[in-house]
Amino acid sequence: MTTDRPAALTPILPAPRSAPAQESTPGPHQAPRRGFLAKAFGITALLSAAGSGLGLLRDLLLARYFGANQGTDAFLVAWTVPETAAPLLIEDAMSFLMVPAFALALVLREEDPDAPDPVRQLVRATLPWLLLALSGLVLAVALGAPRLVDLLAPGLRDPGLAVSCTRITAITVLPFGVAGYLAAALRAHHRFTAPAGIYVAYNLGILALLLGFHAVLGVRSAALGVALGSLLMAGLLVGPFLRGLRRGRSAAGRGRRSRDTLVLMPLALLPVAAFTLTRQSQVFVERYLGSALPPGTISHLNYAAKVSQLAMTAGILICTVTFPLVARALAAGDLTAARDRVEKDLGQAAAVVLLGTAFLMACAPSVVSLLFERGAFGPRDTAATAAVIRVYSFGLPAQALLGVMIRPYFSLRPVVRRANDQGTEDGGRRLLDWYPVAAMVLGLGVTVTVGLLATPGFGALGLAAGNAAGITTTAGLLLHGLVLRGIPLRLRRVLGGHGRLVAAAAGATVLGGVVADLAVDPLLSTALGGLTVALVFAALGTLLGAREVRGPLLAVARLRLAPNPPTAADEGKPPHGQ
Repeated sequence: MTTDRPAALTPILPAPRSAPAQESTPGPHQAPRRGFLAKAFGITALLSAAGSGLGLLRDLLLARYFGANQGTDAFLVAWTVPETAAPLLIEDAMSFLMVPAFALALVLREEDPDAPDPVRQLVRATLPWLLLALSGLVLAVALGAPRLVDLLAPGLRDPGLAVSCTRITAITVLPFGVAGYLAAALRAHHRFTAPAGIYVAYNLGILALLLGFHAVLGVRSAALGVALGSLLMAGLLVGPFLRGLRRGRSAAGRGRRSRDTLVLMPLALLPVAAFTLTRQSQVFVERYLGSALPPGTISHLNYAAKVSQLAMTAGILICTVTFPLVARALAAGDLTAARDRVEKDLGQAAAVVLLGTAFLMACAPSVVSLLFERGAFGPRDTAATAAVIRVYSFGLPAQALLGVMIRPYFSLRPVVRRANDQGTEDGGRRLLDWYPVAAMVLGLGVTVTVGLLATPGFGALGLAAGNAAGITTTAGLLLHGLVLRGIPLRLRRVLGGHGRLVAAAAGATVLGGVVADLAVDPLLSTALGGLTVALVFAALGTLLGAREVRGPLLAVARLRLAPNPPTAADEGKPPHGQ
């Protein structure tokens, strides 16, 4: 394929042998049953929580074994490689490109079951080139590690260690890309278990080497664990992918040309990749400016970011589950249904994330002490990390809302089409493809400006403030961009609802912080502060009329007050006395 024009995938693979149809899995263009979606959500949520828990354990062990010093700073500079590759190759760009591509290939398979398998054609046309490109990237990162470290963190005290760790973590680029590709294919086939488990495998690999070799290899054990975990991640998906590739086709179409072929639009990937890399550049800015600050600053920023992101995960999970509904509505041209779903997602994600934000702001010192303060991680590290968390938290709602909005935005620009679909695309619509990138560049400019101005006087807090200001700017611009893109959001209604949630979160933060400070023990302080935050947020949200708070509370109340429904044995029985 080329990137200067659409590339049609010609039939180049024989059709596989037939396999028994599986009734439990919905067809690719059918709406999955509610029970199926609930099961998929439950499995995804469970395995995602397990992966996040293992990731937290990984960070706890890093803090315990190595604390926050020049060694951990060197590792975290090397960590930039997998940290950048993961959203680009697993979560965002690869998913936006390959999930629609495999979904359309499955539709073509069902419409013309006697033709050569379009899924195999798609794999044959894309996977070899992907492997070649990823292998080249691995080699480039490994050879350019000294220059990359100097570019990312010119003031680092131990660049040699950072270069060594960077060359180790460069290995992750290849298995990350393979994992993203295979996960996209499996999700398009409505198989969610293996893709949901990739971060469990990843963190288990890191933990295995970290626990076994930290005393011998030092922080390099963590870098080797990252490489091992990435290999386990890809290995977990190979078997399910190959089994899925062998299913569901008749050999009758061998040698016959399909009536319809799949056309990839490679240029549609560019704005997605550019947005992902620009968004990740916020981390580059922090590492660059933080390298000139005292040793341990980058580590404090990293620990604070990991804790803060836990509050955002639940909000993002909401839109991850509902994204297929939005995409289906957009594909059908039902912009009203898409608007209603996006507005609901924005409100629900904001409610969940603002509740978590209030908890972190109120209880940050006790949370950090409870999680990290042991071994080489001392009270000074706790105080520094807690302060950064409180500043970071101002940007958490914008981070979550950005995750909600970017999915429907890029869904309006398909990356695949049928060969006989000659839909016209004017220059204005193509220009709008780059709107999120422009918004992210402006937000990154705010991050850099605030960081440069605030870092000399406030250190890590200035970097955190720049991060929060930049991402909030981007979220505001993208909210307007959704309207320009064609989704008629009712901005007054959306912003009014968010204002009520922010007011409830502010009150919960103040009262929760007062209660948390009454206890000295970190566990008791966290428990009391968290309970207060939850109760106050629920009460204020209900009083202020926030639908996202009042609705669930009323639903729970109705459920508790409703009479027990009749059982099957009771149905048809006459009333008492007859």
